[in-house]
Order: sequence, then structure tokens, then C-alpha cells
Amino acid sequence: MTKRIVVTGIGATSALGGTAPENWTNLLAGMSGTRTLSHDWIEKYQIPVHFAAEATVRPEEVLPRHEAKRLDPSTQFAMIAAREAWEDAGAPEVAPERLGIDWATGIGGVWTLLDAWDTLREKGPRRVMPLTVPMLMPNAGAGNLSLHFHAKAFARTVVSACASSTESIANAYEHLQDGLADVVIAGGAESAIHPITMASFASAQALSRRNDDPATASRPGAIDRDGFVMGEGGAALVLETEEHARARGAKIYAYLVGGGVTADSYHITGNDPEGAGAARAVEQALQQAGASADEVSHINAHATSTPVGDPNEYEALKRVFGTRIDDIPVSATKASTGHLLGGTGALEAVYTVLALRDRVAPPTINMTEPDPAVPFKLSGQTQPLGDGELLAISNSFGFGGHNAVVAFRSAD
Repeated sequence: MTKRIVVTGIGATSALGGTAPENWTNLLAGMSGTRTLSHDWIEKYQIPVHFAAEATVRPEEVLPRHEAKRLDPSTQFAMIAAREAWEDAGAPEVAPERLGIDWATGIGGVWTLLDAWDTLREKGPRRVMPLTVPMLMPNAGAGNLSLHFHAKAFARTVVSACASSTESIANAYEHLQDGLADVVIAGGAESAIHPITMASFASAQALSRRNDDPATASRPGAIDRDGFVMGEGGAALVLETEEHARARGAKIYAYLVGGGVTADSYHITGNDPEGAGAARAVEQALQQAGASADEVSHINAHATSTPVGDPNEYEALKRVFGTRIDDIPVSATKASTGHLLGGTGALEAVYTVLALRDRVAPPTINMTEPDPAVPFKLSGQTQPLGDGELLAISNSFGFGGHNAVVAFRSAD
């Protein structure tokens, strides 16, 4: 029997704020989280892109010093977001064997790995920290969350580039449906604003180079977009069976009603220009939701602001929705937050849940002249979503040809 899965807690830390409510308020206000970087490594390594969307609240301001020292920044963001979500859910009483972790990252402990390499070269092997490997491994987020929350059902990690945390949420839906847990903490985090990643993405011509105006650099759907903006942070959702949530009197934000995960098998960095794989992911999510394309009220688009990626996503969605895609309110929130890589899907899932709660699609800032090849219904202002039951999807697509989509319904 299909179970109803509900969202009972949310947490988020990003360039728009250190909590989910701060994120939502600043997103609706049209704030940009992108700023000029002040790190000395920009000049030292002659990084051609001087800006990014760094998290406004630094982990060391939130976590105890002894704890932060044992965690890579990506895991620090994971801990902050998951703790907020857990408290927001009312700290559910659940047997450890019935609590699971579905967590994600796109890169993992890049800061720990490369700092340790510098230490080895400059000071020798005796100075490399014993905890280096447990800190840098991609499953460090899931493992540390499992330890913190005493989650013993499972602690699973998805690493599928920019689709990672959307895939982790889709997995959580299936794990709850399969009866492997009653409660799951799902989400993802990333901290990769590092000279090596910035240099690599810049070399690939993937980053915007608007050094003179960073706040408007990310402009999904605009004809003059020139690349994405690196972001960082993390987001988490507490998901549970409706039966478990109702029994404890929990508030319910929305229903998680399905997920879709596919692969393009086309190119290691490029999307299939015909959008077949992405379209199948949307169709799978709707099929699990028991819904038709005509029911979708809102889309949080992947929309990274790259010249190629935005039109590809439009073509993929047109395969599913036909010409109706031009009439569905779409939000491209990376314009405000930057691109959190493996953490971006979870953050956008939180925004999608809040959009359903408040019945409003958040604005897409920095829209100058719309690109005729990307005629999404984007707006620099909020868009009302109307009355009645609402259905929304959130899309994520990643290097390696990964496609992941999750679907949510509004709460009763």
C-alpha cells in the first residue's frame, strides 16, 4: 500500500541567511547573495572570477569550536541545516532503528583534502591530521548526522554532482515507502568555494565573469547570461510517514509525493540537448505522485544561468508539458543563492515546500531581456499560485548526465 509522506521540518543555511525563515524572507524580497570575495587566494592564484555566493553565517559562528575542528566545512553546513530541521519538526521521538539519513554532496571535503596536501608538502607526514580521511570522505555528512541523531536505520550518501540532494530526497521517499524507516532526515550540503574549483569552472567557461557587478551575475533565462555563480551552504528536510507524524501531532508543511531519477548517457558535463532523460525524470516523479502534467502548479527550475543549460531544460520540460510550460509559474532561485552544487537541490526543495505553503512562487531576480529560447514564465516579482490543491516539482541536473526531480503537494 502506498504511504503518504510528509514534510515536518526544514532547515537551510546559504548566502541568503543562516536559517530557513531568513532564506525565505530574503528570497521573496529579491535579495542577491552574490558578493565580491575578499580571500587572498583570489590574487595569489590569479583566479579570473572574483565573486561567489558565500553563506552569510559562517559555521564557526554556530558550531562549538571543538566540533567544527573535526568536520570539513561541507559537513559543518550539513550539521547546521539538519539540526534546524530537526528542531523545526519538534525533535520527533523515534526509535534509532526507525530513523534514517539520506544525505548528499557533490564534491565532499575538498577543503580538508587540499589543506592536508599542502600540509604534507610543506611540513611532512607527521603533521597531517589523523582525522583527515574521515573528514574528507563524501559520506562524512551522512555519517556524522547518523552519529548526532542516533540514526540506525541507515545513513546513505548520494554523490551525483548537482543532482545529488534532489536524488537523496527521492531516495528518502522510496525508503519510507518501503518501510525501512518511519522518519528520514534528507538533504545535502556543499562548501566548494575553493581556488581549485573556482579555477577549474572558470577555465571551463562555466562561471559568470561579471566581476564589476556580482550581485546581478546569475541571471537565468536572460539573453545576456554568461555562466553560473558558485554558492555554498546546506539544506535539510525531515520526512516521515503521515501516520507517524499525525500520531505525534506534528505540523505538516507539504506532502512529498514522488521522485524521478534518470541518466542521459550523453556527455560527462553536457546535458542531452533533446532533454529526453530530464523529461523522463519529471514523468517518473509525476507517475509516483499519481498525477498528470496538467496538475502541476509551480516549477523550481534547475536554471543555472549557463548559455546552454537553460534552453536544454526548457526543451526537456516542453516534452512533458507541451505549450503549457509557458503558462506555469517558474522560479529560478539560483539567481539569488548561487549554485550550491550537491546542496542546491535540497535548498530548492525547501523553497518549493514554502512556495506551496504560502501559495506564491518566489521571484527570479536579474531578469534583463528574456531569451526567446527560454520562454519560461519567470518574473522579478512573486507570482501567486492560486487556491485549491497545488502540485509543484523541483528539478536538478548534474555533471555525469544525472537527472533528479521531486514532486510535492500542498498540505490539507
